[in-house]
Amino acid sequence: MDVDVPPTDPGAEAALEPKPEWQPRYKGSERLTGKVAVITGGDSGIGRAVAALFAREGADVAILHLGGVEEEEDARETCRIVEGEGRQALAIAGDLADEVFCRSAIDDVIEVFGRLDILVNNAGEQHPSKDIGELPSDQFERIFATNVFGMFYLTKAARAHLGKGAAIINTTSVTSFAGSDELVDYSATKGAITSFTRALAQQLAEAGIRVNAVAPGPIWTPLNPFGGATPEKLETFGESTPMGRPGQPNEVAPSYLFLACEDTSYMTGQVLHPNGGISVGG
Repeated sequence: MDVDVPPTDPGAEAALEPKPEWQPRYKGSERLTGKVAVITGGDSGIGRAVAALFAREGADVAILHLGGVEEEEDARETCRIVEGEGRQALAIAGDLADEVFCRSAIDDVIEVFGRLDILVNNAGEQHPSKDIGELPSDQFERIFATNVFGMFYLTKAARAHLGKGAAIINTTSVTSFAGSDELVDYSATKGAITSFTRALAQQLAEAGIRVNAVAPGPIWTPLNPFGGATPEKLETFGESTPMGRPGQPNEVAPSYLFLACEDTSYMTGQVLHPNGGISVGG
């Protein structure tokens, strides 16, 4: 894959070439009218595509993101995209690994919008390591703090505001099912997210809250090019899938919309697999 990637981490979508495709591919049909959604990692990549599609379908959107200069730029652009669809946008910067921030962020959403209907736990980080003997323990702890603990903290804070008909959608990964030799720690977090999804779905079913997940395959976002994959992996990124290419964020976002709206009123504890044809169990 011919890419131009500046050597920065975590990186900005604005600096990525070629640009990921986030644009919704069809007109909205008001499937989320009157809803309020929180999307973590909503400044770029899959999160941006989901925010754009949710807004097109009528939802107001709050995006949570890291507070670096590059993320701030991406977050402003995502807010412009949401507002361009005629919806209200809110960007909140902070570290999901901080439980206090997660509680504060949900409080801010309720203060601005007055409600919360959809929670998309999408933010995550990954860093390649070819030998577990050389995988830093602090990296292992940090990736669990971001990918798993952050999801737990935010879901816990949001629970009191989610009523019957609400939806929680977690981003797991093809690595949860197929593994990855260079992403042992990341794969482990995604396995935890898959199990968390299935268990929480059982716990919240009686309350009428659906909990599902999306397990993307190789998708062209800032996650892999900016420190998430080795240069060797990037050279052939996505080519090992049956479709022979990486996916685009706007090819994944419809899975989140499907799980967020009433079309999936009889689905909970499930995982959707937009992964280019990779065969996985579960």
